[in-house]
Amino acid sequence: MTQRVELATVMDRLAVDELITEYAVAVDDGDWEGYRKLFASDGRADYRSAGGVEGDAGQVATWLAESLRVFSMRQHLIVNRRIAFGQWDHDTGDTARVQADYVNPMRIDRDGDGAGAAPDFICGGRYAFGLLRTHDGWRLREVVVQEKWRRLPAPTPRP
Repeated sequence: MTQRVELATVMDRLAVDELITEYAVAVDDGDWEGYRKLFASDGRADYRSAGGVEGDAGQVATWLAESLRVFSMRQHLIVNRRIAFGQWDHDTGDTARVQADYVNPMRIDRDGDGAGAAPDFICGGRYAFGLLRTHDGWRLREVVVQEKWRRLPAPTPRP
């Protein structure tokens, strides 16, 4: 590879990494407008393995906003990111695939005040992201969540 190609690849890797980070931050902060903007016009997400929905970015953002309201704290930790460029048929270098593991601790807001010291709901699994380079930069075309495990709150003892 030439230095120019190598530099372009590094720049693409950084942009893709930033997009995945922005995805996690949008979900954790409840920025649903920002979440929608991360997707290409035909972008879709599939949260069915975690008990959720599958649909376009707007439909999924609406579902996330409703289902995550009960959590006063959310923190997606997306790690072990593996990036591969040009994996789709007839690619011109404008697509990418990312596979990444996640751990997602959350705290249930039982009192409505957001208080609490530790997360009481934790899940983990793997994301499969399909990305597309657009005029606005890299965007999500596909997000598939494969939840592998979860730890629920301990039952409250009855008197």
